Amino acid sequence: MASKVLIERANDVLRLVLNRPEKKNALDREMYLALIEALKAAEADEGVRVVLFSGAGGVFTAGNDLSDFLLSGAEAAEDFPALRFVVTLAKFPKPVISAVAGDAVGVGSTMLLHCDLVYAAPNARFKFPFVDLGLVPEAASSLLAPQLFGGVKAAQYLLLCEFLGAEEALRLGFINEIVAEADLLSKAESVARKLAEKPFDALLATRRLLRADLQDILARIEEEAKLFREAMAQPAMQARIAAFFAKDRR
Repeated sequence: MASKVLIERANDVLRLVLNRPEKKNALDREMYLALIEALKAAEADEGVRVVLFSGAGGVFTAGNDLSDFLLSGAEAAEDFPALRFVVTLAKFPKPVISAVAGDAVGVGSTMLLHCDLVYAAPNARFKFPFVDLGLVPEAASSLLAPQLFGGVKAAQYLLLCEFLGAEEALRLGFINEIVAEADLLSKAESVARKLAEKPFDALLATRRLLRADLQDILARIEEEAKLFREAMAQPAMQARIAAFFAKDRR
C-alpha cells in the first residue's frame, strides 16, 4: 500500500505530499503523525532549508478524516494529532511553502496561515467550516485570519463558512499567486529552491521578524482547543458532525 504521506527530499528542499486521493487527501491519525515526525526531523536536519506541502490527485485536502474527527471527542485535546500537528507547524522555524489545487477545507486552509508562501491553481477553493460543525476555528485562525483578511472578510469566511475562491484569496493576500495547475508544482519547487539558496541565517531571522508573535499564536491555539473540547462534549455534536460530513462529501 502506498504511503498516505510521501516524503521526498530534493537537496535542501523537503516535499511533503498528502497522498490519499481516493479520500480527497482527508487527514487521518496516521497522516498527522507522519507529518509531525517529518517536520520535527526537518527542523533538526541542517540540510533541510525549506518544506513544501502539496496534495496528490488534483486536490490539497478535504480536511480531517471523518472517523478520526469523531473519535477526537473522546481524548484530551492535547493528544489529538490534528492539534499536535498545527502546534508543530506553528513552531516550525524554517520557510514553508504550499502548492494548492482543488479544495483546501478545514485544516487544509488553517495550516496555510502558517505558511510563508502559497501558490494556488485557478480551481483552488478554501473553506473554514467550523461554525457549521458547531465548533470554533483552529490553528489560531481566529487570530491570524482577521490580521490577514481584515475583520469584515474574516467574519464572512469564518462565520458564514463560505468557500473562498482563488481570485478572492489572491486579493486578500491569502495566496501569493495563481498558477496554471499543470505548472503549479514546478512553480512552487522553483521558489523553494530560490529560498534554499539564500543566506540561511538571514532568511530565518527575517522570517521570524515577519511573523506574528509565537506566544500569542500558541495561546490562541490553546484557547481554541479548550472551546473545541467543550463543544465535542455536547450530546448532539457527534451527530451534527456526521451529518455535515455526509452531506459535504457526497
